[in-house]
Amino acid sequence: MGVATQSSPAPLCHVLREDPELAEAIPAARRQRAIETCTAEERYAPPGVRPRTAPPPPPDGIGFLVLEGLLLRRVGIDGRFGAELLGEGDLLRPWQANGETAVLPLQTVWTVLEPTRLAVLDDAFVARLAEYPELAPAFVARAMQRTRNLAVNMAIVHQARVDVRLLMLLWHLAGRWGRVRSDSTLLPLRLTHAVLADLVAARRPTVTSALSDLARKGLVRSSGEHWLLYGEPPGEFIDVDAIVARRTAESPHVNRS
Repeated sequence: MGVATQSSPAPLCHVLREDPELAEAIPAARRQRAIETCTAEERYAPPGVRPRTAPPPPPDGIGFLVLEGLLLRRVGIDGRFGAELLGEGDLLRPWQANGETAVLPLQTVWTVLEPTRLAVLDDAFVARLAEYPELAPAFVARAMQRTRNLAVNMAIVHQARVDVRLLMLLWHLAGRWGRVRSDSTLLPLRLTHAVLADLVAARRPTVTSALSDLARKGLVRSSGEHWLLYGEPPGEFIDVDAIVARRTAESPHVNRS
């Protein structure tokens, strides 16, 4: 994945200040020093950036940590793609190819959906971690969590109905990046119908129709800048019509506009 480059030295960021959850892995007595010393080069990727034809040589170290923004990774075989959404807190190594293990003709495309800031966790950063071994399990946990999120996405796309897939996906993303409000759950991501179609393995017109139906039922609403989810997260054996009926019984004046 290409990132914007500048002739002047790249700015530095305090990784643990940007990502307080990582800082919590350090005992309180040493945490402030860790916050001050664990710095990394910061890079910026504007929307629409895609990978270069020939990836740059793989740098040493852990990889990139997403500090802010949103990216879409699409992997295709014979013109059909699966997709993965990456955002704040995720680790990625876009230069890492499948190498000798790749037996299928894979095509990988990275798209920056929102302005993205990345911390470069290179060999210099890894050297700083020697003083804070508690961070190593925290980074491994992040990598493992990404694989688990991908497995959840795979389970979602196996649901038969597209409206169910969309509702599950939006609530899954809200579990990561959502904010609970008095009347709804706010998901502050700009997700177009085309992006959602990639994520739920459906055609864009089908996604548009399914979202319109969910909006009419008062379960989902989009402002273009964010999504609002109403009611409680769907449980096992999700039945959209049953959810609507239950919400209507609990609140007869539910707004379905």
